[in-house]
Amino acid sequence: MASQPNPISEFSGYGLGLRRTHYDDFLGGGVPVDFVEVISENYMIEGGRQLRILEDIRAQLPVIIHGVSMSIGSAGRLDEDYLAKLKRLAERIEPLWVSDHLCWTRTNAHNSHDLLPMPLTREALQVVCNNIDIAQNTLGRAMLFENPSSYLTFPEDEMREWEFLSEMTRRTGCYLLLDVNNIYVSSQNHGFSAEDYLAGLPLERVRQIHLAGHDPATPERDIIIDTHDREVIEPVWALYAKALEMLPHLPAVMIERDENIPPLPELLTELDRARDIAGRILEPA
Repeated sequence: MASQPNPISEFSGYGLGLRRTHYDDFLGGGVPVDFVEVISENYMIEGGRQLRILEDIRAQLPVIIHGVSMSIGSAGRLDEDYLAKLKRLAERIEPLWVSDHLCWTRTNAHNSHDLLPMPLTREALQVVCNNIDIAQNTLGRAMLFENPSSYLTFPEDEMREWEFLSEMTRRTGCYLLLDVNNIYVSSQNHGFSAEDYLAGLPLERVRQIHLAGHDPATPERDIIIDTHDREVIEPVWALYAKALEMLPHLPAVMIERDENIPPLPELLTELDRARDIAGRILEPA
């Protein structure tokens, strides 16, 4: 394994995913957030209006770069051109950190543009850790990786997802982006305890939390689909509160909405609830 990357310092605050619908709001200044998160692939370009807007917003607020196409679980080597473009973006924006997902998205010949599930085996763990080492060494920084939503398991699985994530962080020195909605979705789809999942993680490695909505099960479909297109539901808020009780520190917390983007005040209202919950749990006795 490669040498451990430099640690990522703790950062506490509340933010939103930056979407085009809200560019003007953020360019005008005064949006009551502590950071924004952007999708890496939307800005891995040489120039143009979109990148200039991000630079203008970065002059006002810290930025987190969150990717969906690194394909850290691919059996083939990581895309060197992708990593080079991501490194240039990180050097240009100087983000709080760079994150991606525990998944695979492509083969050498095809990119699915979907976050595809990993078999939870020792062989897959080795592949993931090797790829994380390559990514972190190329970028010159530690990364965060997000726990996925899951709709199936593999008969070859040798461990639980939280065990996989724990060993991944131990071997590579990476950190975790804890998607609370994804834990809830997967726990409902597979029948495990969300609290057991939290308890099994190295919570000291969590640097960020995502909160989002999902498409509930229906009489025709008995699984929950992670869609990020609606408000956070009450059980996810409750799981968020439980996570805060267990975490050794307050990480960066954000509302993530990818479809059906509402006016900014609606997202800020949800973010205020995240603040209020944290305030009640973490305020001194």
